Amino acid sequence: MPRDRKHLIVNDIGESRPFSPKGGGGGKPPSDVLDRAGHAQALLRSLDALPDLATGGLPGVYLNVQSRAGEDLNTASLNKSGLNLLTVRAADTQAGRPEEATIFATPKGLSALRRKISEFETEDTPVTDEGKGGKPKNAALVQSIGIIVEASLRKLWRSPSAKFPSPTVTAPWEVWLEKDQAGEFIRKATAIGVVFDTERLDFPEDIVVLASATQALLASAVKHFGAVKALASPSNMIDFFDSMPVDEQDGWLAELQRRTTYGPLPTRNFVTIMDTGISLAHPLIAPVLNSADRHAARPAWGLNDVDGHGTELAGAALYGDVAAALQTMGPIQINHRLESVKIIPDRGSNPHHLLGAVTLAGVNAVELTPDRLRTFTMATTTSDDTPHDGAPTSWSSTLDQLSAGVAGDVKIQRLMLVSAGNTDQASFRTLSYPAACDHLDNELQSPAHAWNVVAVGAYTTKTVMPAQQQMATVAPAGDMSPSSRTASWTSEWPIKPDVVFEGGNWVHGHLPPPYPHPALATLTTSHEYPTRTFTTIADTSGATALGAKAITELWTDYPDLWPETIRALFVNSARWTPQMLSYLPVKPKKGDFDPLFTRYGFGVPDMDRARRSASNALSLIVQDRITPYKKHDKANSPHAHNEMKLFQLPWPAEALRALGATPVTLRVALSTFIVPNPSEAARGSKFGYASHNLRFKLNGPDERMTEFTKRISKAVGGDEKAASKFQDIWDFGPNRRDVGSLQIDQLTCQASDLARRNLLAVHPVTGWWKSKMVEHPEQNSVRFALVVEIDAGEVTTDLYTETAHKVSVRIAQQSLSRRVITTQGSLF
Repeated sequence: MPRDRKHLIVNDIGESRPFSPKGGGGGKPPSDVLDRAGHAQALLRSLDALPDLATGGLPGVYLNVQSRAGEDLNTASLNKSGLNLLTVRAADTQAGRPEEATIFATPKGLSALRRKISEFETEDTPVTDEGKGGKPKNAALVQSIGIIVEASLRKLWRSPSAKFPSPTVTAPWEVWLEKDQAGEFIRKATAIGVVFDTERLDFPEDIVVLASATQALLASAVKHFGAVKALASPSNMIDFFDSMPVDEQDGWLAELQRRTTYGPLPTRNFVTIMDTGISLAHPLIAPVLNSADRHAARPAWGLNDVDGHGTELAGAALYGDVAAALQTMGPIQINHRLESVKIIPDRGSNPHHLLGAVTLAGVNAVELTPDRLRTFTMATTTSDDTPHDGAPTSWSSTLDQLSAGVAGDVKIQRLMLVSAGNTDQASFRTLSYPAACDHLDNELQSPAHAWNVVAVGAYTTKTVMPAQQQMATVAPAGDMSPSSRTASWTSEWPIKPDVVFEGGNWVHGHLPPPYPHPALATLTTSHEYPTRTFTTIADTSGATALGAKAITELWTDYPDLWPETIRALFVNSARWTPQMLSYLPVKPKKGDFDPLFTRYGFGVPDMDRARRSASNALSLIVQDRITPYKKHDKANSPHAHNEMKLFQLPWPAEALRALGATPVTLRVALSTFIVPNPSEAARGSKFGYASHNLRFKLNGPDERMTEFTKRISKAVGGDEKAASKFQDIWDFGPNRRDVGSLQIDQLTCQASDLARRNLLAVHPVTGWWKSKMVEHPEQNSVRFALVVEIDAGEVTTDLYTETAHKVSVRIAQQSLSRRVITTQGSLF
């Protein structure tokens, strides 16, 4: 049925309910050691072998603590009383490597650790009246530890091991510092010869700086001055592809100009391209790019596009595939404008700057012009952080801060699109498609794994070569573009890429590897005009530009929606192509969807679905706020959960009941922007990195309000039995849904059952705002958006009218309530 009806929007309808998860428990305790005294003495001798802190005047010592074989470290006890947990590395059973942690121990912390080990050797816990106790003191901590040694500089390294600098050269280092000690460390380290760049990145627990030093010099600074929490490799941007000319362009250009009209000014909607700059000379770009809207992260770089990449992105962000626009005889309407921010110098890359700082400077430059709805578009990534396995980097964390509105001179939430990065063509010499794309060497590049951004990968529909060039194409129609990188992680970090757009195809030559071909790319604008009018763009760069066009047009249609909401509406509209679905078995289980998520995210956005509802397929949009945490009743305890939001949705219950046993699909998207904490210890946990984590729950067909709220509390508290029968109804399941700051799942059931399932709850789970003792957690209220879609498929029915009526009634009630409150308030 035609999608010709605006989505239904109702805000602030959530009912706040006190929220406190029930149940829960600790991890598995370690097994008992065979020789209690011998184990304690061995660990005490390890402490004796460490440097004498008093004699050396050292602020502390970095420790490498390894678990006993087959045991888990008690990391909670290694992060208190003067022990600062910096990183945890999981055990590798195949390699025989135990779990290990890097810790900075102050003199107080070292003394406390020694005391706990000594108490374990000789003292037992008191026996209670219930018969509990009588076990060695501190057993959970001490029996989890196998070895304690002084940590080397490598144990602070968070980048790929192959990138660790050679010991004989002066190399650049990305240094992560304790926030309140950063200034003192830089001052002291500078005095012994370490050279620091002036750039800084500011995160909740860390200051990140760029330093230049030899291994020995930096190791001396780390040992004698402390404060260092992690080290990494500074990142450089990847190279860009070469463009190719298109003949006989002037006549086509004139015809396209004649048919193109532009929306009225002023407009608030802009695609802000952060790249090599954009050429003002091109006739297709000049009408939508004001000279005052060109900026550079570094004023000395200039504004012109010397490389051409930014101008290529601009053409696709305006027209999509220019070849299609040229061949279409009808009028073309463009309602958004362009901004240009150069974040890439004309020569080389950014060897002397932190990439996050360059991006931040670019955002600050363009936002000197206020009150615009910007789609920040970046088709630049780095290979220097690969593999990162989904863990945050300084660049991705900066994008998360910018999206959340906690970084930048202007504190506003931002909509950001980032390309997934392009594959290494050489990997196709030994691996075939799609195995080469799936290989760990072609992992999605930083910063596309940022939680709050929309990461864009590439698929292709281009499989037809010119008649005179009969070469075989690599990817079948509707499948992943050979240039698109994938995300190998499956449970801890967000689903990336979020969506895919056209990225072109490759062809097979006489010898491997296959290679890109301009006939299988997207036509766009050339920065060399008038010498050349058109060129081609492909890969994930081209896909990201096409995505920027689509999402900006969506935001132009719904300018009052938040960036978080537009992201949810955009990604939630995506579906997998038949070719993508062909990888699933006939009756897929939840785990069978993993390859689809890692390659294509949620699929190809359906912009008709994103922009409009139909009578038999409606989207209900809710924007609301929640305060996830509050101070605990007990002093010095981590903060407690505060509230959940309960929604009684305006449901088309009568229309659904009339459909009876007809299957209908419900799809839910929950979107929020988290504030990142990329501290090294937090990088291993989605609960430690995100300020807050939200989840959604749906009631069962026979589940009343009271039962529903009790069930949620039990499930969050760890009672899996209470929730298991409700988890199986979802197609994707919690392992793939409950990750990141955008969560999407769907279910198909009888319409009569869905008629009774109009209760939806949004509740918090742990985040660093809860566990890191934020001073006033009750002041941290966050926005979130829900997109709830009911789709009857091919069935002719009217779900929309009943829901629209209920929404109008709800809005009227809200308006009346506000008037009553205002009137009452005026009496005092």
